[in-house]
Amino acid sequence: MTLPELLERYGKAPIPRYTSYPPANLWGDVQGDEFAKRFFARVERPLALYVHVPFCHKLCFYCGCNMLVTRNQDLVTRYLKAIDVEMARVAALVKKGQKVVQLHLGGGTPTFLDDAQLVQLIGSVQKYFPFQKGVEASIEVHPPVTTLKQIETLESLGFNRISMGVQDFDPKVQERVNRIQSFEQTRDLVVHARQHGFESVNMDLMYGLPLQTIEGFTRTLELITQVKPDRLALFGYAHMPARIKHQRVLNGDIPAPDLRLALLELGIERLLEAGYVYIGLDHFALPSDELVKARAAHTMHRNFMGYATGAETDMLAFGPSSISELHGAYAQNLHEVHAWAKAVEEGHVPIGKGFEPSDEDHLRREVIMELFCHLEVDLERYAKRYGRDWHSAFGPELEQLKPLERDGLCSRSGALVKLTDVGQRFVRTVAAVFDATLTQKVGQRHHAAAV
Repeated sequence: MTLPELLERYGKAPIPRYTSYPPANLWGDVQGDEFAKRFFARVERPLALYVHVPFCHKLCFYCGCNMLVTRNQDLVTRYLKAIDVEMARVAALVKKGQKVVQLHLGGGTPTFLDDAQLVQLIGSVQKYFPFQKGVEASIEVHPPVTTLKQIETLESLGFNRISMGVQDFDPKVQERVNRIQSFEQTRDLVVHARQHGFESVNMDLMYGLPLQTIEGFTRTLELITQVKPDRLALFGYAHMPARIKHQRVLNGDIPAPDLRLALLELGIERLLEAGYVYIGLDHFALPSDELVKARAAHTMHRNFMGYATGAETDMLAFGPSSISELHGAYAQNLHEVHAWAKAVEEGHVPIGKGFEPSDEDHLRREVIMELFCHLEVDLERYAKRYGRDWHSAFGPELEQLKPLERDGLCSRSGALVKLTDVGQRFVRTVAAVFDATLTQKVGQRHHAAAV
């Protein structure tokens, strides 16, 4: 089948992105303090820390993140105090002596915080979860609001990796989505970061945005390859105005499916020509990057930040809506910043939702993540791990794979399932075969289209 035919058949179905299994909409409400005691007792491996900074100076109309546009510095002060207390509470529940190997600040826009506030936030991290200089420490920044002085402050705090959104350099697209960001501004920030100890630069692009054209996106890709970031994410814009109300202002200008597919194919083609390795669903990296090495060593994994190194870690997350992950169990903080802060101030661990997996959940999670990270999975290997026969464990799934095999998305030899080159674009479709939750009735799903 041709790519347009495959897109018509498989690309429009709403399917989870599988940054977790099961998807977060299936987790239940929990009593935070009681759940926290059980949950954090699971910590036994080196730690990856995530800190969510929810604040932004302005709203990007395409954004689906948990963020808050504000100028209220009293709220920021309240946030910094609350996150210090939250870290103290969690640290008291975690087994002592766990080494911190990764730290990531996400948002929102972490560089919404000024130098003194960044120092205060990292001081809280160091107080409860001390890390050594040289640890993999990354931060998301927005070039128009990030100063060169902030880059130097971040270097002094131990940060050595930086991630920034670009989406598209076409001025018409930027104006339509309310995100003005010049190439020169972005390039100069990257140069300064590299001069100040940042070993890795990640950039995000997006296809399927309003007013995008082949000509405009070609120019964006040409500019991106001049900067040569170490990693690139090529995300498909998820237009879900029923759930994300501010996206409604973009109605009417969304590219047709054939143009959306052409933008994706253009991005893949140009990035491969520029020497990048196609890592997985939407990630690319230079051959020398740690992600490429991790995939080769089978130590790459997938979490709420996408693809990541350090599979053998426990993730602790702080701030509103942040998600901790321990051995396939999940704990998500209260979503709204005021509710999260109030819970902390009233003496609670601010968890609102959680999930504790069964062996069946573990098995399916590992199969799905293996497909995402390594583009193949040995069903027998994982079934044996849980005392199952792979034929009986995945009998219905083997039948569901047959049409995907006929259409060229995957191949199967015994228990080994492999994605084809074309099938890599439809990895969510193939992985969804092994998702036992898709038939559960939980209200409207609100997942994005598969491609």
